[in-house]
Amino acid sequence: EITSLLSLCGGQFSGEQEIHVNSPFWILNIPSEEMARGLMKRTVCAKSIFELWGHGRSAGELYASLKNYPMDKMLPYLQSDSTYKVHIHTFNKTLTQAQKIKKIDALEFLPFKGKVNLKNPEHIFWILEDYGMNPNNVPEEPFHLYFGRWVHGQRELIESYSVKKRHFIGNTSMDACLSFIMANHGRVKPNDVVYDPFVGTGGLLISSAHFGAYVCGTDIDYNTIHGLGKASRKNQKWRGPDENIRANLRQYGLEKYYLDALVADSSRPIWRKGMLFDAIITDPPYGIREATRRTGSPKETVKSVERSTENHIFVSSNYHLSDIFFDLLKFAAEYLVMGGRLVYWLPIYRPEYTEEIIPRHPCLKLISNCEQMLSSHTSRRLITMEKVKEFKDQDENSYLLDGQYMPYRGHNSFREKYFSGVTKRIAKEEKDNQK
Repeated sequence: EITSLLSLCGGQFSGEQEIHVNSPFWILNIPSEEMARGLMKRTVCAKSIFELWGHGRSAGELYASLKNYPMDKMLPYLQSDSTYKVHIHTFNKTLTQAQKIKKIDALEFLPFKGKVNLKNPEHIFWILEDYGMNPNNVPEEPFHLYFGRWVHGQRELIESYSVKKRHFIGNTSMDACLSFIMANHGRVKPNDVVYDPFVGTGGLLISSAHFGAYVCGTDIDYNTIHGLGKASRKNQKWRGPDENIRANLRQYGLEKYYLDALVADSSRPIWRKGMLFDAIITDPPYGIREATRRTGSPKETVKSVERSTENHIFVSSNYHLSDIFFDLLKFAAEYLVMGGRLVYWLPIYRPEYTEEIIPRHPCLKLISNCEQMLSSHTSRRLITMEKVKEFKDQDENSYLLDGQYMPYRGHNSFREKYFSGVTKRIAKEEKDNQK
C-alpha cells in the first residue's frame, strides 16, 4: 500500500535503508510536507509520519546524527513563543516512566526554547525505539533509534466507514480497512472511473468514491443490485425499500460520484470496445458464502448463441474459479487504460500454493501479491496488476497457451478443500473433547 501511494503522491524509499518487512519503522524520501500529509490522508496501514531529524543504531549514533541535522530546519519549531512535548514510543518493549524521562532528558543538548505543554502543544516530537519482532528474546538495547517531529497521523477512515454503521450490507460486504487498502493499491485518484464487475452491495465503490473517483459496477444477482430480498443483518428479516448501493454512497456524501450499477454477467461482454476504466477493483465470489454462477446452461452450444436474436436471459450455470479469474484478467487487459490497475482477491488452498498458480496475462504486469490468512489451510491473496501493453485480438485467449492455466484449474475445487479443512478441524475438536 505504501509503495503504491508513494508512486501516486511522489516519493520513494530511502536509499539508506533496506526495506525490512518485519520492522514497523520505514524511512521515506518525500519532497515536501504537503505530499507527506497527502499520503497520510489516504493510508490505513501507516499510523503516523514524522520529519526525521536523526537516527542511529545506538543512543550515541542518534545524538551524533541529531547534532549534524541542519539548525535552520530545527529553529522554526523551537522558538521561545512556541509550546512542545516529547513522546517516547518503544516497539516490543515497555519502559518505566523513570526510564522514559531519562531518555528525554538526554536530549537537553537540543536548543528547545519554548514551553512544555503536555495537553495541547503546537509541536510534538517523538523518540522511536525498535527492539525487534521477537517478544521471547527482547534485547537490552534497541536495534534502531529515531527522533523526529510528528507531522500527521490518522486512522479515522476505518472507523467512520465501518460496515457496522453502513446502511446496506450483504453477507460478504468488504471490511472498510481492506476496501481502502484496495483503492490505494489501485492508485485511485480524483476523476478516475473505477469499475467492480462483482459489485454486490458496493463496498468497494465507497472507498474509491471517497478518493474522488466516479464508480460503477455490475452483478449477476438482481436482488442485490436492487436491494431486494432477505436482509443480512441480525434481527432484520427483509431489506428496506431504500437499501441499495446509491443509499450507501449518499450516507457518506458521495452520491455525486455514483454512475450506476447494472444487472449483468461478467463473463459476457456488454461494454463497447475501447479503454474505459482507470482501475478495476473487485472481490470475485469463491463459492463459499456467495455462489459462483453465470448465465447460460452447461449444454448451451455456440450455434444456439449465434442464432439468438432476442435479449434472452439464460438459466444460470456453474462458473469455475479458474474461468472467473481468467475472464477478469482478459477483461482488464482490454478495458483498462494504459497504466491502469486491476486489484482483486484470489482464494488459495495453502498446502498447494506456489507462485506459478497466480493467473497471468501478457498485457498485465504483476505489481504485488499480499496474503491474508483465512484459516490454517486457506488464505486469500490481494493481487495487484498494471496494464503495460495494448490489447490485441491475438491476446484474447493467450492465457490458454500459458503453463500457468493448468495449475490454477486445480483450485476449481477450492470450496471442497475449504470445507474439508473445516470438517477435519471439527472432528479434531470433538476427539480432543472426548479425551
